[in-house]
Amino acid sequence: MHAAGCLPHERPRSAADFYCDRTCTVLALTATPLTQTPDLAQGRDCTAAFRAAYENRYTWAPGFGGYRGTCLWEQPAVGDQPAQRVEGTFSVGADLKATVEGITDEAVHKAMASQLWEMAIHRVRRSFEQTHGDNTFTAGDTDAVGTEVIVGGKNAGDRYRIKDDVVTMVHRHIHGTVVTIFTESTTDTGAGYLSQRYTSQYADPATGQAKGGKSRFTDTFVPLSEAGPWVLSERVVETEAHGETPAGRQVFRFENLQAL
Repeated sequence: MHAAGCLPHERPRSAADFYCDRTCTVLALTATPLTQTPDLAQGRDCTAAFRAAYENRYTWAPGFGGYRGTCLWEQPAVGDQPAQRVEGTFSVGADLKATVEGITDEAVHKAMASQLWEMAIHRVRRSFEQTHGDNTFTAGDTDAVGTEVIVGGKNAGDRYRIKDDVVTMVHRHIHGTVVTIFTESTTDTGAGYLSQRYTSQYADPATGQAKGGKSRFTDTFVPLSEAGPWVLSERVVETEAHGETPAGRQVFRFENLQAL
């Protein structure tokens, strides 16, 4: 996706001991097709099933007050470039705006703020009607990843797959490009799931040609207190080589987390 020493796309498609007591649910991606339940039979309306998966995502409860901590960016040595490590502080306000301080490298500063913003924006609680009220949902085929959800209406052309009340695949048109995300495992917060391991690939919507290498993400989330909210404590981004851009690995860590 980027050359060694560079930073991930602003929207790449993310630890306390308490986290270890939680269950990390791994989605079984077997070669055996899932059994189709009546409401997920191919060609039928599957709005209810998709709504269940949408509402099973973990989001912050109303009244989120923000939090702060230290942030760390690391990149291992690649070729003739030495390992890099940059540290600063950050805060995410109740308005979801991220502030990063103590990092003078502009690219690292921008990437760190982007990770925080991207994480926060996906925790916003919006009703199914607010997000998908102008769409229709029809069941497609079912494979090891899940049942295909074909979108009609406002966002026609988008597709999803769902399995066990989890959105296991997203294929969306965003700002003139297509992003496809496969979720491989999730973290169970007790109040909804968070994607733990997933891949992301950007492509040209007309030709399907890849725009950059596929990225693999491993996210670790922890609760600020026993009652939450759950926030990102580490994101590892591993990107495959593409064209003249070599493979890369970057780590974003968020530590010493405290509620505002």
